[in-house]
Amino acid sequence: MAAAFRILAYGVPADATDDYIKIGESTVIESVKRFCRAVVEVFGGQYLRSPNANDVARLLHIGEQRGFPGMLGSLDCMHWRWKNCPTASAGQYSGRSGKPIIILEVVADYDLWIWHAYFGFPGSNNDINVLESSHLFSNLAQGIAPPARYVIQGKEYNMGYYLADGIYPKWFTLVQTIQDPSSTKNKLFAMKQEACRKDVERAFGVLQSRFAIVAGPSRFWQKNILHDIMTSCIIMHNMIIEDKRNTNTSIVDQGEVSSTADVDTAVDDNIRFQEFLARYEGIKNKNAHFALRNVLIVHLWEQFGNSDN
Repeated sequence: MAAAFRILAYGVPADATDDYIKIGESTVIESVKRFCRAVVEVFGGQYLRSPNANDVARLLHIGEQRGFPGMLGSLDCMHWRWKNCPTASAGQYSGRSGKPIIILEVVADYDLWIWHAYFGFPGSNNDINVLESSHLFSNLAQGIAPPARYVIQGKEYNMGYYLADGIYPKWFTLVQTIQDPSSTKNKLFAMKQEACRKDVERAFGVLQSRFAIVAGPSRFWQKNILHDIMTSCIIMHNMIIEDKRNTNTSIVDQGEVSSTADVDTAVDDNIRFQEFLARYEGIKNKNAHFALRNVLIVHLWEQFGNSDN
């Protein structure tokens, strides 16, 4: 346990723990593998879960206070260099720097809790490829995600969104900043969006500062071992967030929040498939993306436009 924590927290090589722990290098490596596997199996269901109905209500309440009703978090990717990548896979995992890397896609909220983690995509891809391959919107497309209902400028919406940078596609569920804003309203929106989107950047920084093994190059050979290491570090990161979170703050319920999502009970598979396509098209609706952003611009101006700050 002590050897595993020293490697995860300090990022030291396995043979560097011999002076303090007095065990062999191979034993240390095996301990790290088993420890990370145990953390994922025991705590993964609780500390790396999708938001439930109460979580969504709290995220929507905090998002509305920050000027973004319907915001569920911020989305971005992090690159982890794979030093001991097998030669056969080096070309596939080589990124822009020419060195093998593995991509981690993350959704983080205001207190740096990581709700979504998709790890293992080769570094030769960009953030768009990772988003298309990840399971971020799978529950929403299937109609089993908790409801996220909110109102902006008198119009009701039923799908939450994430803040993202400019590389991501213009979907209804992704809100981006405005490049080179000219008007005062657009400048205010860009400032607020970029400030709130820093949540995921801060989450990456805190994760790497707490677990130095994910900050430096990885020295393990197997991809499944890297997946367990990254996942266990995220789980323990969320444990620390939960321990430091203020449990006295009440969660504001938005109306009546059901414990389960609305599930389609139709028997006909054709109807289910057509409804899945409709939800899928709604997620990737480009016109709805611009309409939502325009409404948010007006909402932010009415809320913060007259403030001195």
